[in-house]
Amino acid sequence: MARKAKAALSPEIGAFVDRYVDELINGKGSVFLGAGMSVDAGFVNWKGLLKNIAAELGLDVDRETNLVALAQYHYNERNNRSELNQRILAEFTEEQKLTPSHHVLARLPIGHYWTTNYDRLIETALNAQNRRPDVKFTAEHMKLTKPGHDAVVYKMHGDVEHPNDAILTKDDYEGYFREHETFVTALSGDLVQTTMLFLGFSFTDPNIDYVHSRVRLTLRNKPKSHYCILCRLHRSAREKKENFEYRKRQQDYLIKDLRRLGIQALMIDEYKEVPQILALIEARYRQRTVFVSGAAHTFPAPWNATRAHQLLAGLSSALIRKRLNVVTGFGLGVGTSVVSGALETILGDKAKYRDTQLQASPFPVSADDRGRSKLYRQHRERVLAKCGIAVFAFGTKLEGSKVVEAKGMREEFEIARNDDLIVIPIGATGSVARDLWNQVNAEFDEFYPNVSTAFARNFKRLGQDTTTVDELISAVMSMVEELRRLPCQLA
Repeated sequence: MARKAKAALSPEIGAFVDRYVDELINGKGSVFLGAGMSVDAGFVNWKGLLKNIAAELGLDVDRETNLVALAQYHYNERNNRSELNQRILAEFTEEQKLTPSHHVLARLPIGHYWTTNYDRLIETALNAQNRRPDVKFTAEHMKLTKPGHDAVVYKMHGDVEHPNDAILTKDDYEGYFREHETFVTALSGDLVQTTMLFLGFSFTDPNIDYVHSRVRLTLRNKPKSHYCILCRLHRSAREKKENFEYRKRQQDYLIKDLRRLGIQALMIDEYKEVPQILALIEARYRQRTVFVSGAAHTFPAPWNATRAHQLLAGLSSALIRKRLNVVTGFGLGVGTSVVSGALETILGDKAKYRDTQLQASPFPVSADDRGRSKLYRQHRERVLAKCGIAVFAFGTKLEGSKVVEAKGMREEFEIARNDDLIVIPIGATGSVARDLWNQVNAEFDEFYPNVSTAFARNFKRLGQDTTTVDELISAVMSMVEELRRLPCQLA
C-alpha cells in the first residue's frame, strides 16, 4: 500500500518522539509500564482486582481512593493473604492477547523494562521478537545475570506465579525499601542515566505515588527529563459539572507535581493514541536505517562496474556520515560496493562512526528449489522489518545463460510498501529500478504526501539518464533528510 497522509501531532509530542528516538539510538531509552498497559490486554486494574475483596469488607471499591490500604484491611481481618493471592492467580494467569503497544515496545531497542504489573505480557512480547529477557522480581534475581540476555525486565511488585511475594498490602510497601533495596538502587540508576517513558499510569493508579517517592528520593532537586503520557479528562454524560471540575483540578496538580520531578506530561485526548505514538516512535527509529536493494549482473549504458561502484559506495558513505544505518542483502554487483563505501567511512573515523551502522544480511543458501522462494521471502521480510527507508538500484541477474530482471527486487519493493517503508527507486540505473521509478512517479502524491517542490525535483533527477553520479547521491540524500524532518504524524 502507498503511504497516506496522517494527522499531525502536538509540538510537545513531536519533540518528545524525536528526543526519545535519539535516546534509543544512544542506548539510553527505558520504559516503565503501569496497570493501564495490562488493562488494554484484557486484565483487570487495581479496582477490578480488589472489587470482591472490598465487597467482603462491606466497602465499595469505587468509593475507595487508597486501594493499597484496602488490601491491608482485608489482610488485617483474615490474618492471611491466601485469598489475595488467589485473586492474583485468577486474574493474571488467564491467557490474554498481546496488544500492538507490547509488540512495538518489544521491537524497540530498549534495554531496561520496568513494571509494577504482575502479568507476563512484556516478557511474552520480547520472546515473540526472539529477544532473550532477563526477568527479575526478587532480590535474589538481582544478584544473578542471565547469560545471553538482550533486555532486562524489572518487575518491582512481583510475578503472577509467585503471588505470596507480590507487593500488594501496606505492609509490603512500607517494607519495600528494606526488602527490595537492590530494585530501588537499579531504578535510581536508570532515572539518572536514561530517559524513561511512563505508560499506563493515571491519577487513580495507587502505584504512581510509590514511583513518585522513588523518583523524588533519587533525583532530589536536579531531575533528568522523563515523560509520562496522560489522557485529558472528559466529562461523562451524567457527571455533575462540579465533580468534573474537581477531577480536573486533581489532574492539574498531578501534572505540576510530575513536572517538579522532571516528568513531562504528554497530554492526549484518547488512550487509543498511545499505540499510535509508540508506532510513530518505531517508524522514526526505523527511518534511521536504510536498506539498499539491488542486483546487477550487467549494467545498462551509460553504466559500467566502475560508475556503479562510485554511486553505491558514495551513497552508503554519505548515509554513514549522516549517522544513519546501512543494510544490504549483498546482491550481486551491488552489495560489495555498498559494504565498501560504508566500511571505508566507518574505519576512517572510529571515534565518530559505529561498526553497527553497517549490517550485511546475505541470503541463506538453500539446495531445495521449491523451498528457496519461501526462505528468501522470510529473509527479506525479517531484514526489511528493521528498516524505514529502502533505496532501489539496477536490477538484473543471470538465470542459466540468460540475463533477466531481478524479481527479488520487486518482491522487496512489495514488502517495503506493505510494511510502510519509504521507497526511493533510482530510475536512472535502469532495469527493475527504472520500472519502480515509473510506478512511484505515476502515484507520486500517494507515495510522498506533503513533500516540498525541492523533493519533487530531486525525485525527477533520479529518473533522468543525464544525471551525474554526484547529483544522484545528492538527490537521494536530500530526499532522505527531508523525509526525516517532516513533522511527526499519527497514523
